[in-house]
Amino acid sequence: MAWINSLFKRMVELEASDLHMTSDKKPMLRLHGDMTVIEECPVISEKQMKQILLEIAPEQNKEEYERDNDTDFAYEIEGVGRFRANVFRDHRGPGGVFRMIPEEILTADQLGLPQAVIDFTTLSKGLVVVTGPTGSGKSTTLAAMIDHINKNRPDHIITIEDPIEFVHKDQKCLINQREVGRHTTGFKRALRAALREDPDIVLVGEMRDLETIEIAIETAETGHLVFGTLHTTTAASTVDRIIDQFPADRQAQIRTMLSSSLKGVVAQTLCKKKPKGRVAALEVLVVNNAISAQIREGKTHQIISAMQMGGKVGMRLLNDSLGQLVAEGVVDPDEAFIKAVDKEAFVNNLRSRGVHYEPAVGSTTSAELEDAGPPQIQNDPVAALPTVDQAGGSPGGDPFEQFKQQRNR
Repeated sequence: MAWINSLFKRMVELEASDLHMTSDKKPMLRLHGDMTVIEECPVISEKQMKQILLEIAPEQNKEEYERDNDTDFAYEIEGVGRFRANVFRDHRGPGGVFRMIPEEILTADQLGLPQAVIDFTTLSKGLVVVTGPTGSGKSTTLAAMIDHINKNRPDHIITIEDPIEFVHKDQKCLINQREVGRHTTGFKRALRAALREDPDIVLVGEMRDLETIEIAIETAETGHLVFGTLHTTTAASTVDRIIDQFPADRQAQIRTMLSSSLKGVVAQTLCKKKPKGRVAALEVLVVNNAISAQIREGKTHQIISAMQMGGKVGMRLLNDSLGQLVAEGVVDPDEAFIKAVDKEAFVNNLRSRGVHYEPAVGSTTSAELEDAGPPQIQNDPVAALPTVDQAGGSPGGDPFEQFKQQRNR
């Protein structure tokens, strides 16, 4: 058993979303949105960290790490779960971040996805973009949408991911999942190849560059349903981001193509639930004739106004979702205020719902936060890691058990 497996098991037991490993520091978990020290673990040295992290990396990823100082891969423990890994080198030395990928794909109903988002899964062609900052749950939402299609439509789905996160089992659909680095050299190459693989639906894990975005739009225009992701915070900024990727002399053409191919944008952010857990607040843009005309004519600044009037077709702004979560008692007003993009409009939204809220100013100083430090998971304190094999092997065994044995000596 890999030495780090016990940390993954602890992560699952505590329902943490991420495990952070940094040289010369104790491991930390992101627990219900907060960074939390695993106090029972000692500081891990640079040499130990490299052995621990590379022990579970595939050979090609070890080579990539040595060459480029970072690498992405997926790691699975049977009966525990899958983990998306990023191993990197920083000023302290080797480090890694591991995202928990649940074995069970949450359904659209379990996630509480609005009907407008579920309706995107019934489209026969077009581009649907799911956006949000890193760690906002885009992959979970997309997995639920693909799962809904898989249960209801007899189609061929191709996914292009880096790495493969949720593994889909064929139900009504045939699903081919390709991983960048293992099954293809890049998103744009795999997306071009997908056009010759008779797909009905293509999922592009990340639209990273101009060429990938362009091929995704062309694929949507040629009669395919394309799902993709971007790192933007609002629906309107997503449209601008796509257009701004292209040179000025091509933007008019892209606006025309995008106005006919874009069918919807789901922009989401994760909020801390009360008393624990996290929930996604969604902004939904449904591209109707009015929105399509605004994109084509370069009047994207009017999209927000159109969304405010588009509630009947399922459109909603982020502030509407945040306000609803607060009014239902799911999310604390302070948490929602932090996540709001237009904070003044958010406060007004709460007042329209009968919720009086005044943002707290200066209640906790940065110095007080620094003195307090991150929360800790308290258990049995220990002094040091097991001795690392001088020949370069991994520590091996269960870290928590070895820690306790060392303490009792």
